[in-house]
Amino acid sequence: MKKYIKTLVCCTIIWSTVSLSSCEKYLDKADETVISEKEAFKNFVNFQGYTEELYNCIVNFSTNYWTNSWNWGEDEITSTAGNFHFIHKIDDGNFWGWQAEFDGWGSGWMNHNNFSTNNDRFNKDLWKAAWYGISKVNMGLANMDKMTDATDEERNLIKGQLLFFRGWFHHRLMEYFGGLPYIDTVLPTDSKLTLPRLSYKACADKAAADFRAAADILPVNWDNTTAGKRSLGKNALRINKIMALGYLGKNYLWAGSPLMNFESTGSKTYDADYCKKAAAAFAELLTLTESGTTQYALVEFKNYYRNFYTSGQNWDLPGSTEAIFRGPFFSANNSNWGTSKQYTPVVISEGDLKFTPTANYVDYYGMANGLPIQDITKADSESGYNPEYPWKGRDPRFYNDIVYDGVKFVQGAMGASDEKNRYANLYTSGSYRDVSTGSRTGYVLRKFIPITANKYDNGYSYGNSLHIYVPYMRLADIYLMYAEAALMGYNSPTGKDPGFSKTAVDAINVIRTRAGVANVAAKFLTSVDGFLGEVRRERAVELSFEGHRFNDLRRWLLLIEKPYTLKTSVEFDRSGTFSTTDPTANRVVNLKEVVILERKFSQKHYWLPLKNADVNMYMEFKQNPGW
Repeated sequence: MKKYIKTLVCCTIIWSTVSLSSCEKYLDKADETVISEKEAFKNFVNFQGYTEELYNCIVNFSTNYWTNSWNWGEDEITSTAGNFHFIHKIDDGNFWGWQAEFDGWGSGWMNHNNFSTNNDRFNKDLWKAAWYGISKVNMGLANMDKMTDATDEERNLIKGQLLFFRGWFHHRLMEYFGGLPYIDTVLPTDSKLTLPRLSYKACADKAAADFRAAADILPVNWDNTTAGKRSLGKNALRINKIMALGYLGKNYLWAGSPLMNFESTGSKTYDADYCKKAAAAFAELLTLTESGTTQYALVEFKNYYRNFYTSGQNWDLPGSTEAIFRGPFFSANNSNWGTSKQYTPVVISEGDLKFTPTANYVDYYGMANGLPIQDITKADSESGYNPEYPWKGRDPRFYNDIVYDGVKFVQGAMGASDEKNRYANLYTSGSYRDVSTGSRTGYVLRKFIPITANKYDNGYSYGNSLHIYVPYMRLADIYLMYAEAALMGYNSPTGKDPGFSKTAVDAINVIRTRAGVANVAAKFLTSVDGFLGEVRRERAVELSFEGHRFNDLRRWLLLIEKPYTLKTSVEFDRSGTFSTTDPTANRVVNLKEVVILERKFSQKHYWLPLKNADVNMYMEFKQNPGW
């Protein structure tokens, strides 16, 4: 840690317009390119050039390697063709595997062997980027007084970005490691570090102060500022009030969650006060977005895919109006080298290593009438679920996200010998089922790729301009976090922040309505615990495979509990006439779930272990319990 939080001075005097410029390390610069602090910070253009590099410290976990792993809960399992991603180490209980020292492939976005802020996706990682970014932020804040040739608006834009990033980098580290030293000043290069680890809540309070201060001085939309008109129409990624409010709320909700509350106070319950603070921040954000005066809105369900990928649109950055926080990208075609191929079985695709949804996770996708499935092997008269037709009448997001047996996967021409693979053969022993190079579970994920992403339709080709980018935060997430915060803060499904019109259940129903799912059933509204289960299930479905599940299970103190330690497959046989027009009409028999993997976790697995080299630097920087 020490070498990353020591000051590294670099700046680029550029006002970028497309993908946010970066700068080289100070020591790599020729003498004639070194700019004095007085010049670097004197005006908005120069100071913004310095600040731009912070955006290049936002790791794009979607395309950080040839194939990419970011779902580490019970939601996903890979084929056996490779075992080098962090997900395999997590499944083995080896949480040391996030560290480059234990990852010979350099495949993990949390820690690489090398680090730079240039356009090399293989050299960006959370650990180094966060400490480097914090150091750079503090250097910038320490030099705000040198910004003499600037308006108040310009000073606020610079300061707001810096404050946000300081809170964000700390928050990202805290999510995985717990309370840390909160570095809010420039550290002397010749001093011995003695900064103690703070409790999670103490650290979160400091991050909250930075997020709140940033929200108070940043605009909703840079396009509406004088300074922002220099890059009019190209400011979507620049830090604004909505982003700051979103992370202010998330920071408070995480601090109020059972794991974080337990770390800070010894209580394994929600902290109602922190949840109320979270609800207030989300309410402020949602009041703005629902007024129609911001650039943010939920996308229509028919355009849901635009949250995650674009195709044939000159590599436009995915996210549409719903993405709140994303980082820059350097080459959209990075999606097509591995990420777009990591979901489809090799029988119709390329590449061996496949990432597939677990059957137990797909079970969270309930019925279109809003009711959950209690047991996929048993009929349920209330919900209408029928195990002989298990794909019928499901939540529309099931059909959007999941390829199930009988779905027409290949749309175009196939050779006569290949025609048998046009439809997803995901029944037990079907051609799409392969432990090494296909689906191990009976399902295939299509949330992040078009149905044409296969070698016949060539939907992942360079020419089709497929661009995958999973956002860190989108507006649907805000509604769901508000629902959780309002529920636990005000102890009722109808709990609400006084400054916002919607209750906790209203917020959930906004997201269900967008997807064409019925409202939360009345039977779940009679108790906090009953509704909390639906809040968590809604979060599992709406935010499925977007990288949230692992941290959600951890903060809810569920990661080490059954059934969350299990990964299963669905096994069945086809029966009767096979429909090529309506796969939901295909009858199945002998339906059952089979455990593929049970993860052996203990209490220590709620936090990731810190690097031994760092915890040995000084006594006050302690290792996490059990490691």
